[in-house]
Amino acid sequence: MYYPDEVIEEVRSSNNIVDVIGSYVRLQKKGSSYFGLCPFHNEKSPSFSVSPNKQMYYCFGCGAGGNVFTFIMEYENQTFPEAMKVLADRAGIALPEAELTEEQKRERNKRQLLLEINKTAANYFYYQLNNEQGQQAREYLENRKLSKETQIHFGLGYASKYSNDLYLYLKKKGYSDQILKETGLLTYDEKHGAHDKFWNRVMFPIMDVNNKVIGFGGRVMGDGTPKYLNSPETMLFDKSRNLYGLNYARTSRKSYMIICEGYMDVIAMHQAGFTNAVASLGTAFTMQHSVLLKRYTQEVRLAYDSDGAGQKAALRAIPILKSAGINVRVIHMNPYKDPDEFIKNLGTEAFQERIDAAESSFMFEISVLEKNYKQSDPEGRASFMKAMARRLLQFPQELERNIYIDAIAGRYGIASEELKRMVNSFGASMSREQVEEAIYQQQEQEEMPVKKRAEKENSVLTAQKLFLTWLIEDPSLYDKIKDYIDEDDFEDPLYHKAATLVFEELKVTGQVTPARILNQFEDVEEQKTAASLFNTKLKTDDDPAIREKALNETVKRIKKNSLELKSRSVREISDLQKIIQEKAKLQKLYISL
Repeated sequence: MYYPDEVIEEVRSSNNIVDVIGSYVRLQKKGSSYFGLCPFHNEKSPSFSVSPNKQMYYCFGCGAGGNVFTFIMEYENQTFPEAMKVLADRAGIALPEAELTEEQKRERNKRQLLLEINKTAANYFYYQLNNEQGQQAREYLENRKLSKETQIHFGLGYASKYSNDLYLYLKKKGYSDQILKETGLLTYDEKHGAHDKFWNRVMFPIMDVNNKVIGFGGRVMGDGTPKYLNSPETMLFDKSRNLYGLNYARTSRKSYMIICEGYMDVIAMHQAGFTNAVASLGTAFTMQHSVLLKRYTQEVRLAYDSDGAGQKAALRAIPILKSAGINVRVIHMNPYKDPDEFIKNLGTEAFQERIDAAESSFMFEISVLEKNYKQSDPEGRASFMKAMARRLLQFPQELERNIYIDAIAGRYGIASEELKRMVNSFGASMSREQVEEAIYQQQEQEEMPVKKRAEKENSVLTAQKLFLTWLIEDPSLYDKIKDYIDEDDFEDPLYHKAATLVFEELKVTGQVTPARILNQFEDVEEQKTAASLFNTKLKTDDDPAIREKALNETVKRIKKNSLELKSRSVREISDLQKIIQEKAKLQKLYISL
């Protein structure tokens, strides 16, 4: 949806970015900016900066950055028009009825068409399940004790043994190969043409929170591989931003959500009355998942498998959930492997008891940590006590720390005072950074989700980023450098566009509003890169003498690179002579601050 620039700017300027982000992320003021734990990746120390002066955010850890629109779009997984409405409503601004651009109409129509095809496919799979060819699949579901009502509720289906059934059905419905290629339901190759991605599988439609089918999961019948197969990433389906069963779980009246490992666990739990269960979709739990959950709950109970892989998955998920501000507890299911198996053997009441007795995430981490040490060996037990003491330092509040000290002392039969002295001793000898490193050194860290630029930045691009950051932070520099540097000295298209916008604002107003400039970059990845142009620092920025020297070196580097590029394309000797003269003048250049 198209909105005039002045309306966009009115909405942006009416929503202070510190207030907006502060309602999602705990921020603390440091100098002129605010810092908190980044909501877009898992981190131990705050590197997420929010600048009230720039009206921007930027994470120095993962590179996420943008203005208030970008934040709402990324955090809430919304489109720009949706973010506009959220922020306009927040500021009490009535948005004009706007016409869609042709491109926006095409995107909207494509999205609606993909949803229509997915719904058609889901109905087709359901039909297949409940006919003769679906007998094996029906027997499988019956053996898993799933009632007919549950199968209907979750829209379960079956993809037949023939590898082009769905394709032929959708073609008869009139859908073109061009749009079918974007559904993720089919595979195309030159030799065999089009064939179904899913065949001989029980099918699980994946729905978004609005009950729209956005993808599928399939469980193979027999010994085929892979056992479970999910739709690929499409315009509709992003597995790192969706959770299976959330469309139902979000309406549960429970005060917490239960996270399981797979489809069958979620379905079995919903059938047993635990309608607040969800699962990630064939991928490790991500920061985006925790952000999504935070919209609906403040507490999570983990019901991962009780084997080693399940414990590792829980250890990875705990810090991610905590960093989103979600309280975490862990459900123990021994002697059974998963919730489905537990409920079948011991019933719903016994499982509810396990839920009620769920262990705090910290005590769970300690119980897993214990397995790394030989308790019968004095040296092993001593090492375990030291490791526990380091872990206890993660609680900054003495009262909370003492509660856990007492709990651990009672569990492992040691004196509370002895453990407390050990904790205090470690705390006195370690910096906060060392404490955090000690706490997390045994935990597997998730890979940062932000895509890096394909090529490593060279020194010229770094200099250009540094230069633009200085300009927006100190607009008075413009009068000192305008005779030496302009937008044409920035060769990278994105850098050139950003520099042009910065210079235009400085010429007209003498000030720069970075957040307004970011509105000119529609692509989120471009916004992140543009945000980095305004958030580049030198470690010695605060030293005036070094800053002055750095400014001169930066201007010379940018201009020298620009002149060298121009010299490669000149054809007239007179033009080349001008470049040589400018290079000579550059050697004598000195800008005083």
